[in-house]
Amino acid sequence: MTKPSQGSSVDRLLALMARLRDPERGCPWDLEQDFATIAPHTIEEAYEVADAIDRQDMPALRDELGDLLFQVVFYAQMARERGAFDFDAIAEGIVEKMIRRHPHVFGEASIETAEAQTRAWEDHKAKERRTRAAVEGRAPSVLDGVTATLPALSRALKLQNRAARVGFDWPAPEEVLSKIEEEMAEVRAELAAGGHAERIAGEIGDLLFAVVNLARHLKVDPEGALRHANGKFERRFRAIESRLAGAGKPVGTASLDEMEQAWTEVKRSETRE
Repeated sequence: MTKPSQGSSVDRLLALMARLRDPERGCPWDLEQDFATIAPHTIEEAYEVADAIDRQDMPALRDELGDLLFQVVFYAQMARERGAFDFDAIAEGIVEKMIRRHPHVFGEASIETAEAQTRAWEDHKAKERRTRAAVEGRAPSVLDGVTATLPALSRALKLQNRAARVGFDWPAPEEVLSKIEEEMAEVRAELAAGGHAERIAGEIGDLLFAVVNLARHLKVDPEGALRHANGKFERRFRAIESRLAGAGKPVGTASLDEMEQAWTEVKRSETRE
């Protein structure tokens, strides 16, 4: 069998994936994979899509979306081999779901604003969660459906948003700041008590959760804010590496005071630019 060349681009992609998973003539690596081993690659590809968007790099975004689509095709092929579902079932399922969740477009409902659409969307998803809970024979929860494997900051934000919809929320950012100060005091107390690792980890988790809450109240995406801070730190640290290397004091040989001085100079130079 030669490389796929017939049919639509999607047909060719599906045929390519089937060829890679062919038990006799496929790729050994692809044949060894299962849902669990592919999942980390899917997460990585999604982040690479986000990175291309942040950089506003359209050629890279096209490529990264292709990589992400390949992940979906990989899952579809493995599921087809098990007789569970195939790519068409995935596509048909999302089409039906989107039609169901957009009655103002495909039905008779009237929604005039994006804000009203967001409320209607959340109401519809809540109804779906209640139906799923009834089918599974359990009590529904406002927190149903918040994926456990989300990045921790994103999951904290989603949990808080869900709780806030039923009134479980701080009324103002100032009260969240007080909560952050309270959590900081508890971290200090644990350190003063000897610094038991498990208890300190718990208190730092509470502190991070409170910081996410402050970001939410101020309409700041905590994941995006931390990505920005990571980028700023990386840019500045690379700059101090360059400065110190130019002065004959590469990092690792320079003292902390020398690195701190270089860091301060880099920050000042950014302010002047």
